[in-house]
Amino acid sequence: MKFIIFLITLISFLNAEQYTFLLNKYDKELELESQIILNIANASIKNDIKLFIPEISDMEKGVYSKNFTLTNNCVDANFIFVKREVNLNFYCKNYENKIFFTNNYEKLLNDNRYIGAFFWNKSRPNITFIKARLEKEKIKLSKDYDKFVEDF
Repeated sequence: MKFIIFLITLISFLNAEQYTFLLNKYDKELELESQIILNIANASIKNDIKLFIPEISDMEKGVYSKNFTLTNNCVDANFIFVKREVNLNFYCKNYENKIFFTNNYEKLLNDNRYIGAFFWNKSRPNITFIKARLEKEKIKLSKDYDKFVEDF
């Protein structure tokens, strides 16, 4: 009896590779985030968007590459989305002609490079832009984004 159970287990492990797709994590939240960032980037930049996300994961690369041209460095990018706690000065030495966006509201408030933030609060997506920074970067968003613009 133990031999039969061992044999069934062994056969199951040998055939398990066929079903690994069931184990791959697919994150709908990440897909939604990518779509929202695409809309924000399209509203902010008039030409082709070249996105740089510092320390991007393989899963994020897979999702974001469907909507964006991803770059491996800040130099080639025109839209930088900072999702993690990183030293931005290490990745980006030149800030000219680049739009900086974050997923952290506190980082948005404390760092003048960021024009806005997209973050989750109580399982709901939130978007915030800072009016003075949009004006400084000469970014004119459509009226659809007026409700997300804060004047400090």
